[in-house]
Amino acid sequence: MKILGLIVNPMAGIGGRVGLKGSDGAEVQRKALELGAEPSSPRRAAETLRVLRGLNLPVRILTYVGLMGQVEAEGEGFECEVVGAPKSSFTDADDTKRAARRLQEANVNLLLFVGGDGTARDILDSLNPGTVALGVPAGVKVYSSVFAVNPTAAAELTARYLQGQTNTCEGEVMDIDEEEFRRGHLAARLYGYMTVPCSEALVQRSKEGPTNTDDEAENQRAIARHVVEGMEAGRLYILGPGSTVRAVAEALGIEKTLLGIDVVKDGKIVAVDVNEAELLKLISKDVASLIVTPIGGQGYIFGRGNQQLSPEVLRRVGKENVTVIATRRKILSLKGRPLLVDTGDPELDKEFHGYLRVITDYGEEAVMKIC
Repeated sequence: MKILGLIVNPMAGIGGRVGLKGSDGAEVQRKALELGAEPSSPRRAAETLRVLRGLNLPVRILTYVGLMGQVEAEGEGFECEVVGAPKSSFTDADDTKRAARRLQEANVNLLLFVGGDGTARDILDSLNPGTVALGVPAGVKVYSSVFAVNPTAAAELTARYLQGQTNTCEGEVMDIDEEEFRRGHLAARLYGYMTVPCSEALVQRSKEGPTNTDDEAENQRAIARHVVEGMEAGRLYILGPGSTVRAVAEALGIEKTLLGIDVVKDGKIVAVDVNEAELLKLISKDVASLIVTPIGGQGYIFGRGNQQLSPEVLRRVGKENVTVIATRRKILSLKGRPLLVDTGDPELDKEFHGYLRVITDYGEEAVMKIC
């Protein structure tokens, strides 16, 4: 029987839907809870374990007490051994690091962790080189290539690795400065490499950095002209994060937050840097369309850096009212891989699977697959 180590960062991703652009630090976590946020990582952990359980793999789980793994494992029918406990109900980086070291000492065959880039950094800091780990994405920012593309993929890859059906490779651990991110400045930094199970299809790529060239900027402006000419009077337009979407705001003659979600109507700003609750209130009164762009190099249109666009928001807007825009360079950076959705609702993800048209220039579209 194989031994699987499990660490859940119970506060990972809690700042996403309430628009805090991160979850690092006790103060941010408290603020998120005050705004009505609910932790997403326990649910993502349970989803992964549920799929793994269905694969009938004989596995023994070693984990930490409570919401750091025990609750989720036992809730999905696994017998588990608790090897430690956090210092308090507000877990921190030290808890994650101690758990990682303890599980490494127990010689687990694979360390499965649930969180975001901050969690991945803590795991990296704690493991000896060559220790195999795999992340389940549950953070606001998930730019590292040490995470499976979604919880189902994490379960499938875990099973493959524990059964000796895949090799390992090195994945990049990336992270950003959350304080700068909240100010609208995105600067990802490489912190190191983690050994992860290999799979081109099941492990996400690292986020690609911005490319500020004249050709890219002109392509963005051309896309923006196309989008603006098609806008309808009296309709709300939700503008997602990213420089390509910001070009749409510039074509309207308005200022947009680069990394937030803004709302416009009839060419004027209605709301700036909104969270999920504010979006739901706005779209309860008006018909709305949504304009988003994929994350460069990764291809995610939902579930990475825009968790304010929750499953409830997306259902109310409707798939038919979602417009995806991307420059030619961004499409080429995917190297034939599909666009991705990871909303946190597997049934909604399936509704988006298939094909859609992506605006890539003025009067130009590409048909792309979504998985």
